[in-house]
Amino acid sequence: MASVSFTAMKDGTHADYALLRDLEPAVYRGAADRLLAELARQADDGFEGYQVTRLEHALQTATRARRDGADEDWVVAALLHDIGDGLAPQNHDRFAAEILRPFVREEVAWVIAHHGLFQMYYYGHHYGWDRNERERFRDHPYYPSAVDFCERWDQASFDPAYGSDPLDSFADLVRRVFARPAYDAAVLRPGAVVGVPTAGR
Repeated sequence: MASVSFTAMKDGTHADYALLRDLEPAVYRGAADRLLAELARQADDGFEGYQVTRLEHALQTATRARRDGADEDWVVAALLHDIGDGLAPQNHDRFAAEILRPFVREEVAWVIAHHGLFQMYYYGHHYGWDRNERERFRDHPYYPSAVDFCERWDQASFDPAYGSDPLDSFADLVRRVFARPAYDAAVLRPGAVVGVPTAGR
């Protein structure tokens, strides 16, 4: 495989950067499959103390979203919302949001970036924390979506008896979302509020 001539970026030539530019599309195209592989790996990843694996939690959350009639952005975000738990346990929500941000609606990226704080509503008081910390965002237009995401899908998805859809049933959807042009205004739709569907599970 061809490689650049430099060992320090400042020494790179026009030809070096042309080569890298030509190689980048394959890297971009592979992102969805790398994310799916990471999720599959989490089938064996300890979710210490919980009754389900990290993968099962992701599948349950995404399955609930899909069964509620959620759009592609919500379903893919639900699947990937905790993908950074092992690598970024102190800010896994922001980690996942940055993966999603170029390819999903701004509303969805915001909810994923803040879902850790919003989830605290269910358990923070058991640690002596303020479970209502989310209230500082009460006037934010995406606040209701974050509340609903956590209530309907995230906090409910730790059930070993739940019949989740398999990972491969989400693969084409993930590939489709990550094939979108990055930061396309027609996808990001700043300020648009679609909300979490209220259809029954």
